[in-house]
Amino acid sequence: MYSLSDFDFDLPPELIAQTPLAQRSASRLLHLDGDVLIDRAFAEVVDLLTPGDLLVFNDTRVLKARFFGIKETGGKVEVLVERVVDSRTVHAQVRASKSPPPGTVIRLADAFDVIVGVRVGEFFTLQFPDEVLTLIEAHGRLPLPPYIDHAADAYDETRYQTVYAREPGAVAAPTAGLHFDDALLERLREKGINFAFVTLHVGAGTFQPVRTEALAEHQMHSEWYTISEETVAAVNATKAAGRHVVAVGTTSLRALESASRSGTLQAHSADTKLFITPGYHFNTVDRLVTNFHLPKSTLLMLVSAFAGYAQIRAAYQHAIAQQYRFFSYGDAMLLTLRDNN
Repeated sequence: MYSLSDFDFDLPPELIAQTPLAQRSASRLLHLDGDVLIDRAFAEVVDLLTPGDLLVFNDTRVLKARFFGIKETGGKVEVLVERVVDSRTVHAQVRASKSPPPGTVIRLADAFDVIVGVRVGEFFTLQFPDEVLTLIEAHGRLPLPPYIDHAADAYDETRYQTVYAREPGAVAAPTAGLHFDDALLERLREKGINFAFVTLHVGAGTFQPVRTEALAEHQMHSEWYTISEETVAAVNATKAAGRHVVAVGTTSLRALESASRSGTLQAHSADTKLFITPGYHFNTVDRLVTNFHLPKSTLLMLVSAFAGYAQIRAAYQHAIAQQYRFFSYGDAMLLTLRDNN
């Protein structure tokens, strides 16, 4: 039985990628093939897939979800939109010297006022005066991860989105997808690799470490996802042909596995709190493209469940020794499902 300390590791700070590479597909790829580790270029992923394989991408789009504002009392406030509830309502983290009670008016970005509503767990309900997505896009700031030490600029606004992002709603990028550019996608199509899409709106909780030593006591953050009939059909056809379903990122994997808890993949839209730890039985995903994850994170536990605990420990030690770039703007891994029983 694993505990939290089993998923800790020491990472030299200089290996945390602070900026993206000039070319998306120029990153490195650590290929875990059984117990063998192979250093590759990310563009070699084309050679590692077979015609008829299915790449499943998360097409969520990152919102400009961070705002700075002022309460009527003059107190400064920082707001991070976590979820768009409807056209004029969001759930958000609110940082202020004092927790704002319902009815508080907050001026955001010196542009418009929101009204604080009821608490929903750790989040505040905020009522916007007009269309939420329009105001967010016009006045918000891109919320880069907490380990990136610069404020988002125009370059980040392009590079911290996948080239296929289309469904606004995330506050963090599905970062495995950041390695794919249009030229690489075209090479994959030419080889006969098929594409399908899911949507999972990544929440800020993706950066939160687990804080309970007993993993069963951890409360997973909730994220909304949807799987279409079209994607279900593509997955079933891939399986029937004996080819691989390859999740691009842990968010795509969590969406697929959340919608296949019955044993078979179902078209579905819902919140998921699926917490994947070693011992989990995977129903849909055969291979995984993923970045390197934070110590003590649920995502490190997920990849350990997928590819093997000892294998992931060895892969991370190798990546550190070979000075791979870590986290959102960093390099990637290609993993194959191991010991799914």
